[in-house]
Parts: sequence; structure tokens; C-alpha cells
Amino acid sequence: MKIIGVIPSRYASTRFPGKGLADICGRPMIWWVYQSMKKAQGIDEVYVATDHEIIGKACEEWGIPWVMTSDTCPTHLERLYEVSTKVDADFYINVNGDEPLMETSCVEDLIPTDVDPEESYVANGMMNLIDPIDAYDSSKIKIATDMMGYGMYMARSPIPFPKGRSDFKLKKFVGVQCFTKKALEFASKTPRGYLESIEDIDEFRFLENGHKIKFVLTEATTVSVDTPKDLEKVRMIIGEKLAKGELSL
Repeated sequence: MKIIGVIPSRYASTRFPGKGLADICGRPMIWWVYQSMKKAQGIDEVYVATDHEIIGKACEEWGIPWVMTSDTCPTHLERLYEVSTKVDADFYINVNGDEPLMETSCVEDLIPTDVDPEESYVANGMMNLIDPIDAYDSSKIKIATDMMGYGMYMARSPIPFPKGRSDFKLKKFVGVQCFTKKALEFASKTPRGYLESIEDIDEFRFLENGHKIKFVLTEATTVSVDTPKDLEKVRMIIGEKLAKGELSL
């Protein structure tokens, strides 16, 4: 079984252009994501998937394998599918290029053990929401699952609403996913749906069409860089880890 890791890094990010190249303690953000992902047990190869030569040049400078993809991919799902047509594998583990604090265990938690790679399969990481402000941060996607851990709804607002009880923890989307090629092909050929267009959450491509998404709770912690404010927070955390010897360059 072959499992590859893919780090999508679009240069013209709507909210944060050139985000993947943002400097964090002397290294571009994608370098930190790559270093974490390549250490994960079970991952055979790791590639950055980009749409711009500038990011490709940075990958070459820092010794990161990369794949050029179209600059017209509407979402990361189409970009991942394009990678799957160029690099053959049984499973594709996606880690967003804005997850420089992603812990290796979070990637390993998503590696399937009893899934037929010929079938359509999608899994996504989630974690308990820790910072209360994240509940109202629209860039942090909240999740509601059924009793078996399959996604029921995702939202940029807090869900579920605590009308009947309040002794629960909100769950937050983690930017680590696992796909089979069949699932990626479905996503690339299926138009954006009604809910996806409202919430602007790509994964509704599956839910709106009756495809299940398995959500895997991970104890790993991460801070996604969605805004320049997030970047400053991550720089501080990584700087502290470097000073303590918990990370190395």
C-alpha cells in the first residue's frame, strides 16, 4: 500500500497571498509543514502541490519535492485530484500548507487500516476547540458528527447550539485529510453545491451528494495560519520551541 502526503500551497490565496512562503524563524511556512509530515510513520512520499513557480523555486531551494498544478483549480480538492493523476498512490493524505504546527501524530491518526483503496473514502481530522475565541472565528470550521463519527454538518458559526445542555465540547476542523483517488475524482467532476456555496466549505461537496466523511478525533494540537494575526502567534510559539530545544532548524 502506497500513501503519499500532499501539501497544497496556492500562491494567490484570497485572504493571505503568498501565505505558504511567509517567514517563520528563517524558514518558509511550507518548510515547517513538510518537516512534520515527512516524519509521519506510514507516509511514503511528501509533495507540495502549487500553482506558481515562485513556490516551486522555494521548494527547490529548501529541498522539498513539488508538483506543479493548474492555476485554475477552484479548491484544494481539484488540486489534489490533479496530483493523483501525476503521482500514483492508494491514499492521499492532505495537510494544508497553513499548518506549520501540525503534529506528526495528527497525520498518523488519519492513515486508514481497513479501507479498500479502490473505493471512495474521505476522512478528516478534528480536535476539541480549546480557545473560546475560535468558536466565533469564521475561519475556524466547527463540526457536528453522528454517533459513529461521520460528519452531519460543518459551519463557520458555533454548532451545536447549547439550548438543551452545555456540558459538551465544540469540535473544530483540522486541516488533515485522507482521500482515495476515486473520492478525489468524484470531487473534481462534481459541481459546487448549495450549502458549499453558502458556507464556503469545500467538504460539503461530499456531504451534499450523500458521501460520508469520517471525522477522526485527534489529541494533537495545532494552530492554523488563516490571518496575519495567526502568523504572529505561530512565530512566537515556534520561536519558543526553538529556544527550548524542542525544535531544530
